[in-house]
Amino acid sequence: MNAEADTPDPIPAATLVVFRKGRAAPEPEILMTIRSRTMSFAGGMAVFPGGRVDPEDYELAAEISGPAGDPEETAHRIAAIRETLEETGLALGLKGAMDAQRAASARELLLQKRALGPVLEAFDLALDLDALTPFARWLPLGLAHNRIFDTMFYLADLGTGAVDIEVDATENTHLFWVSAAEALRMAERGDISLIFPTRRNLERLAQFATFDEARDHARQTPVRVITPEVVEEADGSYLTIPDDLGYPVTREELTSANRS
Repeated sequence: MNAEADTPDPIPAATLVVFRKGRAAPEPEILMTIRSRTMSFAGGMAVFPGGRVDPEDYELAAEISGPAGDPEETAHRIAAIRETLEETGLALGLKGAMDAQRAASARELLLQKRALGPVLEAFDLALDLDALTPFARWLPLGLAHNRIFDTMFYLADLGTGAVDIEVDATENTHLFWVSAAEALRMAERGDISLIFPTRRNLERLAQFATFDEARDHARQTPVRVITPEVVEEADGSYLTIPDDLGYPVTREELTSANRS
């Protein structure tokens, strides 16, 4: 059996990078979560909220007219909205009356129904898919895990820093707000662990002083599938990504890259 036959089919997934105004420093903060060590993918790692695109996301996407009439793109944005509400309690990408109590109730119903459609109906909400800006698409084939996720990354702005978040303890153990630059420093100190795609995305996000800068950059940068590749050079092996997609760091020594 060849290596290609051993590679599992990629799982469609979506991730939301949530910005808020910084508390002490001028740079914005983003929301990160620590995955439970029991999870088969990225266990114990610091990541952005997100997860797989469920069949119910595709069903809801088929019922509405989403971005450019693309049901695949619509389903991914729905998944990012749903997963963020489920994992953090934040109601982003939704139109309608919303406060902390309603968000908590909406999350409770979502956890019961496991689909966003019933939540929209029960709380008289509508999707605001334009609140999500496409940022990147990662498909890390060949990395050291048994499930491959084809993940769309989106940006969204929460604005105020006065919000309630609550971890979903089934998949995650901790939620925290941090600037992208500080998250990288935490990783260097060993306070958190990052997989290769998360580190590269944090480096890219750390370039921006505001959400608007990050959003404008994302709108001007093409979203192409990023599949890291191993390149052999005279001084060693490197894990690399394309150099024309907005990332300030595009290579890392293979021995130091966390790929699982």
